[in-house]
Amino acid sequence: MSWIDRAKTALGLAPAQSPAPATQPLREAASAQGHSNDDGWRRLTGDGLGGMNDRDLAPMAQERMQKLAEYLWQTNLLANRLVELPLAYLLAEGVTLQCVDDEHQKKLNAFWADPINNWPLKIEGRVRALGLLGEQCFVAHVREGDGFVRLGYLDPRQIAQVVNDPDNPEQPIGVITKRDSKGRHYKYRVIVLGEDAELFSARTAEIRAKDFTDGDCLLYQVNKFPNGTRGRSDLLGQMDWLDAYDGFLFAELDRIDYLRRFVWDVTLTGADDATVKKFEREFVPPEPNSSFVHNDQVKLEPKSPSLQAADTSASARLLRNHVLGGATVPEHWFGGGGDVNRAAASEMGEPTFKMYSMRQAFLKRMLEEIGRYVLLCHARTQGVTPDWAADEWQVTAVFPELLNRDVTKFASAMQSVVSAVIQMIEAGLLTEETALKIVADVAQRFGQDFDAKAELADAREEAAQRQAERDARDIYRSQDGLSDGPQD
Repeated sequence: MSWIDRAKTALGLAPAQSPAPATQPLREAASAQGHSNDDGWRRLTGDGLGGMNDRDLAPMAQERMQKLAEYLWQTNLLANRLVELPLAYLLAEGVTLQCVDDEHQKKLNAFWADPINNWPLKIEGRVRALGLLGEQCFVAHVREGDGFVRLGYLDPRQIAQVVNDPDNPEQPIGVITKRDSKGRHYKYRVIVLGEDAELFSARTAEIRAKDFTDGDCLLYQVNKFPNGTRGRSDLLGQMDWLDAYDGFLFAELDRIDYLRRFVWDVTLTGADDATVKKFEREFVPPEPNSSFVHNDQVKLEPKSPSLQAADTSASARLLRNHVLGGATVPEHWFGGGGDVNRAAASEMGEPTFKMYSMRQAFLKRMLEEIGRYVLLCHARTQGVTPDWAADEWQVTAVFPELLNRDVTKFASAMQSVVSAVIQMIEAGLLTEETALKIVADVAQRFGQDFDAKAELADAREEAAQRQAERDARDIYRSQDGLSDGPQD
């Protein structure tokens, strides 16, 4: 048994048995009933894993998925990069919560930097776990008096069930934990900003009030169907292939080791069996840079294995790209450049950044909802009902730019667009407002967004003011205040 198999056995992730041959893919053990063609083995991602809700994995499969995701992140280099690369793009420069209202900003700052919440330090691990486990759950503790919020962490592996609204299966309403060592389990009410009587039906509001009485929690899930109850790992679709890729590389190590071995082939001319056996007992293989003296009846040759194995680099690339393609990651990000040049590499990264942007948008909404909950808890202690449409109640999560923009091509485009619209205005073919809208489209690439109509009015006002100042400087005024006209 190899070291990786022993490690899996110690962690309870693989049966304690001899490893399968290198050509046999790793499979999840399952009943042989109804799967005679699979020889009693089935992949983790195969059929038959649905529970009562076929939009979710069965509870045992959900737990195993989470264990395998954590294990692969720790031991599989490719899996680790698939998790850490997007994490670096999303969070490398840090995240902040912002609000235009100064008092609300102080509440957000206190929550964000609280020694227990400590989002600047803990956000990396929380976002990583969200992708690995498919969900994150935070138990809310609200201080009486001022409504200050502290969040406790509920391990997704301790969640037994997520309950959806019976009248709206898209909306989770409660979380039930597994039983602990003393047989206790907890039922938390999923936080929804607002009052239950206004948000839910009478039946659902009653369920939340009577059944989920152990506290409130914030629940966030990814990779799930609208009416599913559990989130799924970002690595779920690649788990078997990631393990197969690891197995392939370890098999290659064994093959390389075999290819480097050799044996001494000794030929004794005209010797009988007794002479051969005696020579075998007395023969000492020559050491490197030593001499082996013999007569013409002894022939000594080193023999290396000839396994006739084809070049495996193409197979490794095929398997690796199958995993990378499933994660929408270009090959050259993992040292497999191939025929990619700089221009092609830049274009190939766009689908990846679109996927990262989608995850960033989810995290942005998640953090902004947490920020609004912080403001809501404080407002309740003041007897205030928040107006979420008002600017002072808006919370914005600010993330770093995913990609450093190449502004040179946008600058060139801006220059060409400005020249073109000026010519069209002078020719009477375009209004100034429409021209400014066209310029605004290019300006968005620089991160600048403005209203063309308002900008045009402000620009005209500033232009008129500058012209008046120039006219004032061009007029000579005598000491008695009379103007003598413009100077030469």
